[in-house]
Amino acid sequence: MRILIKGGRVIDPANRIDAQKDIYIEEGVIKKVSLSIKVNKPNVKVIDARGKVVTPGLIDMHTHLREPGREDEETIASGTRAACKGGFTSICCMPNTQPVTDNQAQVELILSKSQKEGWVNIYPIGAITKGLQGEEMSPIGELKKAGVAGITDDGKTVENSLIMRRALEYSKMFKLPVISHCEDKNLSAEGLINEGYVSTILGMRGIPRQAEEVIVSRDIQLAEMTGGHLHIAHVSTEGSVGMIRRAKRMDIKITAETAPHYFTLTDEAVKTYNTNTKMNPPLRTKRDVQAIKQGLQDGTIDCIASDHAPHLEDEKNQEYELAPFGIIGLETMLPLVITELVDKKVLTLREAIKKLTVNPAHILGLNKGTLSPGADADITIIDTKTKRKIETFESQSNNSPFIGYTLRGFAVYTIVGGRICMAEGELVAG
Repeated sequence: MRILIKGGRVIDPANRIDAQKDIYIEEGVIKKVSLSIKVNKPNVKVIDARGKVVTPGLIDMHTHLREPGREDEETIASGTRAACKGGFTSICCMPNTQPVTDNQAQVELILSKSQKEGWVNIYPIGAITKGLQGEEMSPIGELKKAGVAGITDDGKTVENSLIMRRALEYSKMFKLPVISHCEDKNLSAEGLINEGYVSTILGMRGIPRQAEEVIVSRDIQLAEMTGGHLHIAHVSTEGSVGMIRRAKRMDIKITAETAPHYFTLTDEAVKTYNTNTKMNPPLRTKRDVQAIKQGLQDGTIDCIASDHAPHLEDEKNQEYELAPFGIIGLETMLPLVITELVDKKVLTLREAIKKLTVNPAHILGLNKGTLSPGADADITIIDTKTKRKIETFESQSNNSPFIGYTLRGFAVYTIVGGRICMAEGELVAG
C-alpha cells in the first residue's frame, strides 16, 4: 500500500523534528518526509493528519501476553489488538509464560504465532534463569540467536548475586540488556500494598520501599563491576530514582522505566479495596509519585512502559489478599501520559514521545523509533484533543483501575510496516 500522510505535526525525537510535514510510505518503508509531498502514482491512500500529531510507532518494552499457558487471560492475538488500539506498533513480551521462555523453541513459538496472529511487532524477552528458578542460567547465546531483545526474570528477582553478575557479564557478549525486577522477597513476602500510613490504617500487610531499593542498590553495584547493561523495570520509589540518578552520573551503564500507575496513583487508591489497585511493585506515596515525575523530567527514567498484566475478572473479583497482582495498560498508557504528564507540564509532548519511541528502541537495540527515510513504516497518529471515558478494552481482560476515568489524547491511526491496522480509532481487519 502507498500511503501519504498530509499536514500533521510530525514529532520525531530521533531526528529532532517537530514541525508540520508530510510523510510518504511505499512498500512498507518511509520514502520521504518533507514540508509538502505530491505523489504521481496510482492507488495512494491519503490520510489527512491536519490537527493531529504524527510520531514514530510507539514502543512498549514491558508487557505480559500470557501465551503460551494462560490464553484464558490474554493471547498474542488479543494482546496485540490491544497494543494496536493503544497506538503501539512494537511490544516486548515477558518470559513468565507457561512454559517459561527460556529456550530457543519457546522464542520461535512466540515469533511464529506473532507472524500468524499478531497485529503489531512482537519482540520476546528471554528468561535469565531456567524456569525463572534463579538457580541456573538460561542459554543466553541461544536465546539471542532465536531473536530475544533482552533477558529478565520479571515477576521474580535473581536472588543469587553471583548468577546476576554472570548474567550481566554474558549479556555484554550479545549486546542484550538485563532487565531487573527489583524485589527482595524476604522483605516483601506476603505483603499486599505499600508499607506505610495507609497499610497501617487498613490493617493490610505492607511491602516496604526497601524491598525494591535493596535490589536496585545491589544490581547497580554489579553493573558497575561488570560493565553490563542493567535496565531497572517498573521503578516505583523515591530512593530508587535517587540511586539510578547517581549511577548515571558515575557513567554506569544503566537505564530505567516506570509505568503510568506510578506517576498517576498513590496508595490512597487502595482505600476503595478495588483489587485493580493491587500491583507489584505496589502503589506508593505522593512523595514517591513526585520523585517519579522528577526522574522522568530530568532523564533519570528513560522510558515509560505499561507492564500490561492481564487477569480474569473472577481472579480479581476476590478478597484483596487473594487477588493476583497486576493491571492491564496497553490501551490507557498513551492518554495517561498526555493527561498526567504533558497536560500538567511535567514533560513536553516531544519529551513524552521520546520516552515511548526512540529511547526504548535504543535500550533494546531495535531498528525502530524513527521516521527516517528507509526506516520501517511504523507510525502512530495521535489526536491530542480527543477526550474519552475509559469503559471497554480490546484486551481479553479488563483489570484496570482507570475504568471510569476521562482521559485526553488517543491514537487514531496505527500503521505497522506500511499496513494500516487502526484507522479513525477502529481496528482494521487483515
